[in-house]
Amino acid sequence: MAEGDAGSDQRQNEEIEAMAAIYGEEWCVIDDCAKIFCIRISDDIDDPKWTLCLQVMLPNEYPGTAPPIYQLNAPWLQGQERADLSNSLEEIYIQNIGESILYLWVEKIRDVLIQKSQMTEPGPDVKKKTEEEDIECEDDLILACQPENPVKALDFDVSENRTEIEELPPIDHGIPITDRRSTFQAHLAPVVCPKQVKMVLAKLYENKKIASATHNIYAYRTVRMTGKQQLGGVFSTSWRF
Repeated sequence: MAEGDAGSDQRQNEEIEAMAAIYGEEWCVIDDCAKIFCIRISDDIDDPKWTLCLQVMLPNEYPGTAPPIYQLNAPWLQGQERADLSNSLEEIYIQNIGESILYLWVEKIRDVLIQKSQMTEPGPDVKKKTEEEDIECEDDLILACQPENPVKALDFDVSENRTEIEELPPIDHGIPITDRRSTFQAHLAPVVCPKQVKMVLAKLYENKKIASATHNIYAYRTVRMTGKQQLGGVFSTSWRF
């Protein structure tokens, strides 16, 4: 490993440890190998009115020469409000190139949520959607943060499912769609456990365009019925500017 790469890796590990220590249960490791993390940010810990989930992936070049790849997830965050917040995060990066910025990003988002809470109250529809998303987000984070042995954690019949779990599932690639200088492409694969999710993500990130996309988002869900784990899916979507 090159000296620069070793230095970036050490700085990333130190920042990850600091974030986990500062934010505790709000901070969740989605994929330690791919360095994908998620943090739930609220305007008020005890009585939250507005909540947002920030998902980040740390590329090898971060923090030296590249920013974290990020996605903002909230049902109420749309249009100009989303653009303004994204611009604020990108401005923080530009002002702190070469520095660790995850803490600055989280606290900027928290400041925005606090200001929003002081100015407006969430309507019943938004509040209901937020509560529903929080429940879904909790389920997905719990699933994503299960122990490394997904067969044991998800009560699989090992002899019946081991071969299927260890194989990379087929990946369907959507047709790229370009809109206003941004390109979007979706990818879909059937999965039965978090281990296969990691395998699919690792395969997708072998594509340099996907790995260097401005935004990468993925989601998956598995459903347990009558003691058996049913098929779910992993979705990876990427925007390139």
